[in-house]
Amino acid sequence: MSSTSAFSGHVLLDTRHDLAEGPTYDAGTDTAWWLDILGKTLTEHHLTSGRTTVHPLPVMASVLAFIDDRRQLLASDQGLYLRDTASGELTLHATLEPDRPDNRSNDGRVHQSGALWIGTMGKTAATGAGSIYHVAGTTVTKLYGEISIPNSICFSPDGTVGYFTDTRVNKLMQVALDPAKGLPIGAPSVLIDGTGEDGGFDGSVCDAEGTIWNARWGVGAVDRYDAAGQHLARYLVPARQTTCPAFIGRDAGRMLVTSATENLNAAGLAADPLGGHVFDLGISVKGKFDPKFRI
Repeated sequence: MSSTSAFSGHVLLDTRHDLAEGPTYDAGTDTAWWLDILGKTLTEHHLTSGRTTVHPLPVMASVLAFIDDRRQLLASDQGLYLRDTASGELTLHATLEPDRPDNRSNDGRVHQSGALWIGTMGKTAATGAGSIYHVAGTTVTKLYGEISIPNSICFSPDGTVGYFTDTRVNKLMQVALDPAKGLPIGAPSVLIDGTGEDGGFDGSVCDAEGTIWNARWGVGAVDRYDAAGQHLARYLVPARQTTCPAFIGRDAGRMLVTSATENLNAAGLAADPLGGHVFDLGISVKGKFDPKFRI
């Protein structure tokens, strides 16, 4: 039987974002990174010292992946860019949808093979405007189309199962993968049917035990499921529009959660005073870090 836990964590950074997304963590430097898609910023937050640097971006970026000590991969509305970590300089790596200027990137994650899964969607969330792609080096392969809001992209610890959702449909999907390439080897099936439930599946991560942690948009919570789709626990977050979790700390033993103020009017902002903040969930987890993107 699942349980619900009150928020026991703290605000990690007292800054309000429009749409904070794509959190990740570099254990080598003890630094958490996340993006504000609509605000066009990349935040670099050193956990131990609290030192924070906000990097303005010329693009609407949604996912950051590590390549090596000098470079990062940035997914955006203008394609995939290599980012020089010292200078911040961006160099185009691959295009995603050059014929779809009304689209932008959304949720994504690197598979154990070093390939990136990245979702796209309409900038106004047009129904069926987006897709999910597999990116190996500079080779971009379309996996699934007619998706409105791609989210929850994550992978089992052994890389043999992939998860994703269209938040508008609200069914968490699972698909068997080739662990060496991160490509599907079968048709997706429904793992969890959230039709009619409050809120929607947003960003997800898989921990070292194979359980799935999902940020529940519109509810203000992070839900935990086992690999069979059984709901194990809910952890409340004091921001209604929770967007994505990430494992942080050098042992991946803590959890960061981003949130958003997107589409909130003045009354909505007043009713959700911590909306758009980034949180340490305040619990112990058995996390794992995302692999590096293989260029």
